Amino acid sequence: MSEITNFRGETRPAQDKSEIDQVVPALISRVGERVRKARERKGIPRRVLSDRSGVSPRYLAQLEAGEGNISIGLLQRVAVALDHRIEWLIGEEDPWTSDAVRVADLYRGATSSTQQAVLDLLAPQTPETQRAGRVCLVGLRGAGKSTLGSMAGKELGIPFVELNSEIESQSGMPVSELMALYGQEGYRQLEAQAINRIIATHDSLILAVAGGIVAEPETYTNVLAHFHTIWIKARPDEHMARVRAQGDERPMAGNPEAMEQLRSILTSREALYGRSLAQLDTSDQTVDQSLASLITMVQERGFTG
Repeated sequence: MSEITNFRGETRPAQDKSEIDQVVPALISRVGERVRKARERKGIPRRVLSDRSGVSPRYLAQLEAGEGNISIGLLQRVAVALDHRIEWLIGEEDPWTSDAVRVADLYRGATSSTQQAVLDLLAPQTPETQRAGRVCLVGLRGAGKSTLGSMAGKELGIPFVELNSEIESQSGMPVSELMALYGQEGYRQLEAQAINRIIATHDSLILAVAGGIVAEPETYTNVLAHFHTIWIKARPDEHMARVRAQGDERPMAGNPEAMEQLRSILTSREALYGRSLAQLDTSDQTVDQSLASLITMVQERGFTG
């Protein structure tokens, strides 16, 4: 029987068709009951909800009776009309009686540092155990993440993975095509999925991620919880020079403000990168010098176990 791996890396047997056949009617019934309760609590007649959502009164009646297999798109319209989250209408936890739902809602509105503190408090393992021997290099492009990560992996005898390459390998498409097909938001979802997959399959490795991943709160929080993170940093002029040395003239092409924009990006992300467990400044350092510093840091702090 096939297995399903969840976001914690835990596996369980996949449900067979008979089990799924039982789950679906229960879900339809639950959604209908939730919609009815939400409408009644707000004192909204069914016809008014119909006008607000664009879903016919007859179909709403079928839905509330547990007889309407509503599409996600229509259910989202109903949720918006009720001023509810769609997950409140779908989830197994009753949003009006569940402390778990309330905690989740408070968590979403908390600062990233508070979210991390909550995760550390509730996690069944210590942060060190959760991170195992996984190291993640973060920072802007041109800092040296891929170069140093690859060399350090060989030196330490552990795998090196570049997240973009992992995504390309899994999807069978280059990043440029994935971005064109799914957009920035879709690609960020692929990043999150790839990181969960790496956590589930690797206890020890060095991972290099794209510079913008820190701007995705949930994904970055997951990285901080499951990897020993190191911010590979450099001065803005060195970032730009290294990118151009790789043969990529795009950052400067037709953009006289490119350097100022780079400084602005670095400033805006500095606090996020600063949440890393360690920092390595590669400014004015040779590759060999930076590599030696990185290996010393990893070994002295026991990041790889």
